[in-house]
Amino acid sequence: MQRPRCRAPYNPVMSETPFRAGHVAVVGRPNVGKSTLVNALVGAKVSITSNRPQTTRHRLLGIASFPHGQLLLVDTPGIHREQGKASSSAMHRWMNRAARGALEGVEAAALVIEAGRWDDEDALAYDALRAAKVPVVLVVNQVDRLKDKTALLPFLAKVSESRDFAAVHPVSALKRKGLEPLVDDLLKLMPEQPALYGEDEITDKSQRFLAGELVREQLMRQLGAELPYATTVEIERFEAEGAMFRIGAVVWVEREGQKAIVIGKGGSRLREIGSRAREAMERLFGTKVFLETWVRVRTGWSDDEAALRAFGYTE
Repeated sequence: MQRPRCRAPYNPVMSETPFRAGHVAVVGRPNVGKSTLVNALVGAKVSITSNRPQTTRHRLLGIASFPHGQLLLVDTPGIHREQGKASSSAMHRWMNRAARGALEGVEAAALVIEAGRWDDEDALAYDALRAAKVPVVLVVNQVDRLKDKTALLPFLAKVSESRDFAAVHPVSALKRKGLEPLVDDLLKLMPEQPALYGEDEITDKSQRFLAGELVREQLMRQLGAELPYATTVEIERFEAEGAMFRIGAVVWVEREGQKAIVIGKGGSRLREIGSRAREAMERLFGTKVFLETWVRVRTGWSDDEAALRAFGYTE
């Protein structure tokens, strides 16, 4: 997908160096701000965000172009341990495969963690990166949320002890702080070669795919506490009609009771989800959008490999 005209890429100030381009896997446990970081570097919203697990389910390429280089940022589902009934579902297994598969063919990885916190899942992600034998840049996100700023340096020293990081960068992806030196160090790890995508391209995903993700983002934001894992979105229709897109989206749930939750009293909740998703589409696509939404039931879809493939969860 190409960059909307109203958006501009993030351009750090760099010295005169050869042009470099390559792939960077953006890895970490769920909800540390991986997608927010990708969006900030790309300069447009290509990956959906919420404070709920499973927000990112697919591998997604964010294309960040700069004057002297291009980073192809592979946004991944969070790597997590598979334990218990919930994490052994087909969906969880697929997400872990997608996250680990994203490490293949990359020149480097950005391990994103939360400032002030390092736990077993962070260690799991680090071990996966070391096993993949790629240089690892540690990105310590959300430093703006640290109440005690003096604790940052001791935390960085402790996390870096006995671990091999190519560089360590405290950042705030949400506020776009600390990104310039991070970009510089990531580009140093890329090979010298021409850009792999046009400078106006922002992702390898289609507008149809992004439309489905923007509907799912609203589901996660508005219903995450009630239906954290039971929804997915299928785009049944995506048609250009003059300067307008006509889009038909189906929200799939696993039980009739969940369908009622998504629809809400008198259809109010589904209308709100559709309205906010449509507004997000219009901002991203730069055109008018007519969006229709429906809710349907497919029992046990999240633990059904065939259903996952039908809904676009492919390797």
